[in-house]
Amino acid sequence: MKNKEIEVCINGETIQASVPVRMNLVDFIREKLGLTGSHVGCEQGVCGACTISIDGVAVRGCLMLAVQADGSSITTIEGVSENPVGSALQRAFVEHNALQCGFCTPGMIASSIEYIEQGGLSDRAAIREHLSGNYCRCTGYQSIIDAVASVVDQRAEP
Repeated sequence: MKNKEIEVCINGETIQASVPVRMNLVDFIREKLGLTGSHVGCEQGVCGACTISIDGVAVRGCLMLAVQADGSSITTIEGVSENPVGSALQRAFVEHNALQCGFCTPGMIASSIEYIEQGGLSDRAAIREHLSGNYCRCTGYQSIIDAVASVVDQRAEP
């Protein structure tokens, strides 16, 4: 299989690597870089377990090739605590018991950061709609919605 040299900034660190041209981004992150917080679920972009942030946009890591990320800034769950919204979400997920098995949590947090940074409101229906592409089999979603809404409300306080 043919390889290509890429350079990406992952969680603030510049990485240069030779990657197979057909390797998806989440596999590159997990297998080549050892950052295993982003999970591989359905491998079809449906479950949201592999959701990461690329240049501030939540994307499915299983649907993007690593070579497509060349020149991008990527944030995985391992780097979200450097972002004030990400750090607040991590605390809120613990406080609201919004993580049980934890498999969906990295994708949920990546999607929630995007929602909040885009000016999302603490409207439960809007949060639910934004997170609808992220599956959770443990929490019933209510605690996740509560956690996201609490961070939105905290940011709105003077």
